Amino acid sequence: MMKSIRYKAICVAFFGMFCLAIGLPAQSATIFSAQREMTDSTLVATEAADSTQTSPADSSMVLADSSMVLVDASQKVIDIDSLHAVIARWQQTQPRWMIEEGDISENIPTRTPDSVFVARLDAMNSYIPLSYNHIVHNFLALYSDRRRSSMGDVLGRCNIFMPIFEEIFNRYDLPEELKAMAIIESALNPTATSHAGAKGLWQFMYSTGKRYGLQIDSFVDERLDIYKSADAAARYLRDAYYVFGDWALAISSYNCGPGNVQKAIRRSGSRNFWDLYEWLPRETRGYFPAFIAALYITRYYKEHGIVPKIEGEIGPIDTIRVNKMLHFEQIEKVAGIPRKTLRSLNPQYRHDIVPGKDKEFILRIPYSSVNQFIDHEKEIYQYKADSLFNPVRLKKLQDGMNGERIIYKVRNGDVLGKIAMRYHCKVSQIKRWNNLKSDRIRVGQKLVIYRGGRKG
Repeated sequence: MMKSIRYKAICVAFFGMFCLAIGLPAQSATIFSAQREMTDSTLVATEAADSTQTSPADSSMVLADSSMVLVDASQKVIDIDSLHAVIARWQQTQPRWMIEEGDISENIPTRTPDSVFVARLDAMNSYIPLSYNHIVHNFLALYSDRRRSSMGDVLGRCNIFMPIFEEIFNRYDLPEELKAMAIIESALNPTATSHAGAKGLWQFMYSTGKRYGLQIDSFVDERLDIYKSADAAARYLRDAYYVFGDWALAISSYNCGPGNVQKAIRRSGSRNFWDLYEWLPRETRGYFPAFIAALYITRYYKEHGIVPKIEGEIGPIDTIRVNKMLHFEQIEKVAGIPRKTLRSLNPQYRHDIVPGKDKEFILRIPYSSVNQFIDHEKEIYQYKADSLFNPVRLKKLQDGMNGERIIYKVRNGDVLGKIAMRYHCKVSQIKRWNNLKSDRIRVGQKLVIYRGGRKG
């Protein structure tokens, strides 16, 4: 359970953590909070479907536990309007945390004796059993030695994200250790996008995100919403543990889907992770060992000379409830809040549009701009509303689906026409995107698809 909770009267917006999280850690671990707009979703079964999955108010201030307290607060204050630049830098420098093949064939040397690794893992007293063998050793060496510099960047974000995850996992009575999965999923980059189209801190694929209640459509992609995506990840893991009764298997299923784990169980005749290790997909084998290493390094980074990177601190963020169509251009022109700032704080809204016509949405803005927004709210909604929300324009955006990039694996019975219909694009576009000279495709072939025919 969370080790420390305290309150601060000036906290006005829970999402203040988000703007800090996207590059500006508050090393005092101050978390600005506001009303939590999430509603608990119904339990979703995790049958063996979607085996292509590659990776699924209280004004309170939550502190990370003792293993996550990293460094003292920086006195540097960074202008909130520079967040977009920080995000861009993150996207350019993110390391590849998971070894693509899943295995590490070489023996990675390290200055830390095996006996020390074993003693430290035991001392963590983890609810999830933390095994140690040569496979885990390699991931521990990878994170503690080879990636020391990159790990410092990631640890600088832990004080921001981990309290959010702890609160959510505690809500579902799940082990807090699961928070370390976000490190190997996205390196704690909230706008991370994989080559296969998985997005956000928890790298949900389109189908799995939809299955767990995340809104993903022409205007909104809640895989990029920190709170809602973490809530979906918690529900997935709760369901997976109910199915497998073992955390190593539940965690592995997050990477390859429950169907592939069930196949490994049947083929190996065992429900022990290390017994069925060789039967798992190659890219999944190292996932649980990497999880152990990520959890270890959040606790013992000092012993390996890793220094969390300090970006600085920024002011609080507030939330606005939106129940009408709203465009970032309206806010920028009337209230004076830069569009780049709105995009940084609200990455889930595609096309700069909050589609509040049919249901209420939350918009995050700098606290210093709240009065400006409220004082001019009527003018904001009226500004160029007819042209910005022209039905023809909205229909075009809706049909385009923003060009989501998908890696499609050809199945038995597939033809290009069928695939094109499924993703609302043309056969000629699929051929052009994949340099196909004819309409022939083969089972197992991987095709790059841009949903709606829009590239990028």
